[in-house]
Amino acid sequence: MSTAVNELFSGEVVTRALVRDVTLPRDAGTLALITLDNGHDHTKPNTFGPAGLAELNAALDTVAARDDIVAVGITGKPFVFAVGADLKGVPLIRTREDAKAIARLGHDVFRRLGELDVPSFAYVNGAAMGGGVEVALHCTYRTISSGVPAVALPETFLGLVPGWGGTYLLPRLIGAAGALRVIIDNPLAQNRTLTGGQAYELGMADALLDSAGFLEESLAWTATVLRGELTVEREPVDTGKAWDDAVAQARWTVEGRLHGAAPAFTRALDLVEAAKDRTRDEGFAAEDEALADLIMSDELRAGLYAFDLTQKRAKRPAGAPPKDQARPVTKVGVVGAGLMASQLAVLFARRLEVPVVLTDLDRERLDNGVGHAHAEIGRLLGKGRLSPDKANRLTSLITGSLTKDAFADADLVIEAVFEDLDVKRAVFAELEEHVSPECVLATNTSSLSVTEMASGLRHPERVVGYHFFNPVAVLPLLEIVRGAETDDATLATAFETGKRLKKSCVLVKDAPAFVVNRILLRLMVEIIQTVEEGTPIEVAERAVAPLGLPMPPFVLLGLVGPAVALHVNETLHAAFPERFPLSERFAKFVASGKTGVYRPDLTLDPEAVEILSGGTSPSTEEQVLDRALRGLAEEIRIMLDEGVVAAPQDIDLCLLLGAGWPFHLGGITPYLDRAGVSERVNGARFLEPGVASLPR
Repeated sequence: MSTAVNELFSGEVVTRALVRDVTLPRDAGTLALITLDNGHDHTKPNTFGPAGLAELNAALDTVAARDDIVAVGITGKPFVFAVGADLKGVPLIRTREDAKAIARLGHDVFRRLGELDVPSFAYVNGAAMGGGVEVALHCTYRTISSGVPAVALPETFLGLVPGWGGTYLLPRLIGAAGALRVIIDNPLAQNRTLTGGQAYELGMADALLDSAGFLEESLAWTATVLRGELTVEREPVDTGKAWDDAVAQARWTVEGRLHGAAPAFTRALDLVEAAKDRTRDEGFAAEDEALADLIMSDELRAGLYAFDLTQKRAKRPAGAPPKDQARPVTKVGVVGAGLMASQLAVLFARRLEVPVVLTDLDRERLDNGVGHAHAEIGRLLGKGRLSPDKANRLTSLITGSLTKDAFADADLVIEAVFEDLDVKRAVFAELEEHVSPECVLATNTSSLSVTEMASGLRHPERVVGYHFFNPVAVLPLLEIVRGAETDDATLATAFETGKRLKKSCVLVKDAPAFVVNRILLRLMVEIIQTVEEGTPIEVAERAVAPLGLPMPPFVLLGLVGPAVALHVNETLHAAFPERFPLSERFAKFVASGKTGVYRPDLTLDPEAVEILSGGTSPSTEEQVLDRALRGLAEEIRIMLDEGVVAAPQDIDLCLLLGAGWPFHLGGITPYLDRAGVSERVNGARFLEPGVASLPR
């Protein structure tokens, strides 16, 4: 490893590899136990940078030189085994040679665990991700705690591959189908993780042991293996048709979802496909080459930028007032009893554990709303995500009232009624007659002016926009909108409450449709216009496939609902008529009652096509994509100039967390920069070279 590479990781929090002898029970001999520990608590997990790998290598030197031990074990600090590579220095790497050196170093160290003169045992006591999983895979045997909350190989999600043995060792241990679930399917599913029990069921561990006394139980299990009292049996791996079929299925999934937009997924598939016929050395060498190539890709740099946004900027939102200005929230009110209101009630009750009262003017609607909330708690109980006691407690916290007197002692009331400015203003005016002067009044509007909503109130300073995204329990973004008179105490309360709700909050100016909806509508407007001009819907859908978005535009339209899209379009048209024109054809489409352009069998609805189409100037896929990207670049530049958010990073964070846009885009501004669209449209990049891209 070159001195230059080590300097790139000069800020590494070094994970030490501490060796101690353990006398195994039943006279099984002495085991050298390596404990991975970076000296911090579980909030700063163990990772492997160059210095951490050197520490582990030195520990392995020590144990390899001994002839008085019968085995080597490796475990982690409390609650954490290890969570992979230290990536902080990666964005600074400028040469493929240095990238390959890092890849090779991981292999050179980790593989020693499987090449010792004595058996090696991984005791996976806590969270294991990326390189942490690979450390365990290199060992001869593995135990895992039933309390482990997360096991994953998330590298493809970021733009890498599990390149320290993962793509070679895992499929040869559990088969290609199981390995591709971990390497491909779970990262595609918003980085889903496995529990310790699920990892054991897949065959990733040889024994599942209780979390209480896990290390002692693991040592006892080790003794039975070493004494020959227990033979570890593993399912034979089919390296024939089953392997090929699993790869083919995963390749079909990746191509259908990403259309080549994220090269890491394809590279990982190629490695797994070839692993069945490669030697260990050949497999590891291929991983080295893949890591070197991907580390030097813009997609990885965008992925690391996105990861940094979601892990750091999201936790320290720009413009948030000091948290000591926040007021406590001990009771919440929800106006309305529809689906969104029910979702909000469950969220507030579950995260804040305070009473939540829903109100509605109609008893049947109110009972349905409370019933939906209670049913959702029951569903969580049924899935094992809540204990019976917790479910009973949450159910008792959510109640309903036909009158707003129930809000007299509420600290925060959020309205989730029909998206109409006059209706929402009337709701707030009525609320002022019932709530305390300090009670925060929040609106879940997706596009309307918070300032106008608060106008005419005695205390407009306590009104704030609180825009959640659907489904509320899944999407982590919360756009917090500051009206013209919203004061710091209200804003601080909104941010602190959002944090307790486990949402990532972004401060947004009170501008039409805020961030996510404004950008998505600009994209939809550009694409729908091309269809009205004569472009076939199929062509328009395929046009944006190179971006690898979560779903094509017209599928998204069906999910959001054409009527909702039209309403937001009308709001934006009133403010920016040139960029958000109203379409007679689209209005006719909404009036027809169509819920989308696809029928239940996913074929195009000819009636919908007839309503939206008709022009004689069709565009090619390339022209549609160029038009869409130009529209996005223009709109984002205008939004930044207007001060809708503090920086391009907030635009990207909103799209990552509120719209599910992929990490390989970095949100969207890194992609617009590297595609040259930013400079063609605006004359300048959004981000400096080297930020979310390769250094120049």
